[in-house]
Amino acid sequence: MIHSIETLLLDVPTIRPHKLSVATMNTQTLVLVHVRCADGIEGWGEATTIGGLAYGDESPESVKVNIDTHIAPLLVDTDARNVAAAMSRLRRTIRGNRFAKCAIETALLDAQAKRLGVPLSELLGGRLRDHLPVAWTLASGDTARDIAEAERMLEQRRHRVFKLKIGLRPVAEDVAHVLAIKRALGDAASVRVDVNQAWSELDAMAGIAALQDGGVELIEQPVRAENSAALKRLSDSFTVPVMADEALHGPDDALAIASGAGADVFAVKIAQSGGLRPAAEVAAIARLAGIGLYGGTMLEGPVGTAASAHLFATFDELAFGTELFGPLLLTEEILAKPLEYRDFTLKVPDGPGLGIELDLEKIAALRRR
Repeated sequence: MIHSIETLLLDVPTIRPHKLSVATMNTQTLVLVHVRCADGIEGWGEATTIGGLAYGDESPESVKVNIDTHIAPLLVDTDARNVAAAMSRLRRTIRGNRFAKCAIETALLDAQAKRLGVPLSELLGGRLRDHLPVAWTLASGDTARDIAEAERMLEQRRHRVFKLKIGLRPVAEDVAHVLAIKRALGDAASVRVDVNQAWSELDAMAGIAALQDGGVELIEQPVRAENSAALKRLSDSFTVPVMADEALHGPDDALAIASGAGADVFAVKIAQSGGLRPAAEVAAIARLAGIGLYGGTMLEGPVGTAASAHLFATFDELAFGTELFGPLLLTEEILAKPLEYRDFTLKVPDGPGLGIELDLEKIAALRRR
């Protein structure tokens, strides 16, 4: 039985300002969910968001309130072993709250995998790879600083795929910034951009044309998520792949976009999809439609990152790699043993459950009171 569900907010400074078109982040609030079961097994999940309500319709505070007030009372004293039944009940009873549902599902699956003595990936079909390529996001907004940061990552063999956050400045300035970095890095690295919905379709036509000519390899969500027709027209107009991100709020959105061939690539995010199993369904729809896959992030800490890694390790193909660098953006480590980043990849944990051990003293010190 589920004995208790606790939600914790941890405010962790970032190593540098992280600039998106909708917000600049200097601190990331990790939302951790701790499930205790009557048999002594415990599970952890994460529901971290980006940029507050400027980015999406859930915030760390709303996730905590809704779990504590509505979700926990619904699940406490129910069967902890039957994760599918618990999540079915949640989805029938509670609308939206995708991030909160993801954290609950992750914690329950973590506990069940520990109970069975297997990695969480085994409950998702079994892993096909033990290491995942990881991109790094350059988001200082300063061209020279971004070039120096990318060169440092290459020297350390930590990342060789770089995504640039753009959309705050005029299109011509953003394009000049990106192409200067691409020229500096040359063939040693892949350069991609994430516009975070900031461009009009007209701006996107001009910007993507210039970026494509300059050797940029992927364009992420250039227009508003609601403007699916524009996203399709852009996908049809260019050879550089156009990726859907904010437009994907789970399997229903994935099916609608795939049915109309509305994007070349899907950014799969477990929280944005509403959980690990819905995210797996997003990936399955993409595979059936011939759409490429990219393992996305909501800049989660190590709990959400480990959960994502377990899922992405099960995908048949992952042509565009992953972006599971969230823990590296934080100034504080909350695991007893950090996740392993080496040779441009993240090692998928192989212990029972998520395969991680949390530093409970550090969590207590960082916890918002």
